[in-house]
Amino acid sequence: MTGTQALSHAVARLREAGIDDPARDARRIMAHVLGVAPGRLTLVLPDMISEAQVENLGALIERRGRREPVSHLIGTRAFFGRDFRVNSAVLDPRPETEILIEQGLAGDFSHVLDLGTGSGCIILTLLAERPTAQGTGTDLSEDALSVAQENAARVSVQDRVTWGHGAWFNAVAAGQHFDLIVSNPPYIAANEMPGLAPELAFEPRMALTDEADGLTAYRAIAAGARAHLTPHGRLIVEIGPTQGAAVAKLFQAAGLAKVAIHPDLDGRDRVVSGANLPRTDL
Repeated sequence: MTGTQALSHAVARLREAGIDDPARDARRIMAHVLGVAPGRLTLVLPDMISEAQVENLGALIERRGRREPVSHLIGTRAFFGRDFRVNSAVLDPRPETEILIEQGLAGDFSHVLDLGTGSGCIILTLLAERPTAQGTGTDLSEDALSVAQENAARVSVQDRVTWGHGAWFNAVAAGQHFDLIVSNPPYIAANEMPGLAPELAFEPRMALTDEADGLTAYRAIAAGARAHLTPHGRLIVEIGPTQGAAVAKLFQAAGLAKVAIHPDLDGRDRVVSGANLPRTDL
């Protein structure tokens, strides 16, 4: 069987399973099976492929047909121009989170803290973009921290990042300060979970929802942020598109200044930022 024939069968199977873009997903999986860059796939499709490759492709296509994310099948997900290792222990990096990265890079920082780091894509991207910065990533999941450590090596910043195991600021030493704190916490309300895309069933539930109103993490982060921010330090978090006003009020109630809501490329509220200004600067 040629690669072209195998790909045609794969696309048909995914279309039958109701996958939104069967050709795109089949090509990404096919490139992974053949060990070629996706952009080079067309060049090798006319070639014959081995029986083992046909079987591997078929198994992965069946898993995708059951809605397992493509990133889990191939083991990586692209984010801000880099490939990060992902599995069922971490959330997939998503394009909208790049808004948080852009806001972080809009100001200066030398020490950054990422609360609930997951795959590490946020803190590791910030460190990769700022070669002199140092960082700390925390997570309640030891499995997630293992993935983050692997990703630190993938992007060659392992010497500039440390890791803490625990919930939010519980994993940060008292008196430790940062000029940038970032987080993409679980923000989906419990009553919204049944309506999510089936692919999200393969991601860690604790990283998606607080099993409450979706604001639990923001309350904890806002309440503890000023104790760990330097003067003029910034707090930046990703939010759900309906949470901008509520999270902004939490920031203001915690004493943060210059609170702002930033939209994503679709115009939806996506990031809230605030600053720890001394009273003389207010």
